[in-house]
Amino acid sequence: MPAETPTSIDAYLAALPDDRREAIGALRTVINRNLPKGYEEGMQYGMPAWFVPHTRYPHGYHCDPAQPLPFASVASQKSHIGIYLFCTYMKPELMAWFEAEWRKTGSRWDAGKSCVRAKRLEDIPLELVGKVVRKMPVKAFIETYEASLPASVLAKRAAASKKTMSSRKKATSKKTSARRTTA
Repeated sequence: MPAETPTSIDAYLAALPDDRREAIGALRTVINRNLPKGYEEGMQYGMPAWFVPHTRYPHGYHCDPAQPLPFASVASQKSHIGIYLFCTYMKPELMAWFEAEWRKTGSRWDAGKSCVRAKRLEDIPLELVGKVVRKMPVKAFIETYEASLPASVLAKRAAASKKTMSSRKKATSKKTSARRTTA
């Protein structure tokens, strides 16, 4: 990758060598074809990604609320192609299914906690990547994500929601009072 982080997927792809551009492009195509409605595609953490936009999930990612909730991403790393499936990371039974299905294809399974690594496009069972993406509609993903959050994060969000609701009620009450006195 170039010294500057690309700000668009097209710029990211343009900076890759031909073989990596082909692999990342193929992954992008299969993910986009199988992506349930409600996710968006864009750059996140310096790589092509799919995420739940703030318009759908205003809390964002608990590690960095300014970021939308990550769902999946792909990257050309120094020695491999990384397929980051956050959607499987939080759901052990889905990850177990994905790994078993991957192994059945005969492709080498090389994975970290939330990343599957491949050397070449030929090593990636694209149809399977599409299937795993298809298995996680936005609503189910958000529910799975929230169920995995620490109680402290949920408590902080609940307190913030209460404060916001209280502020809205006060603002609505002031507007109503203002209308009554001017009427």
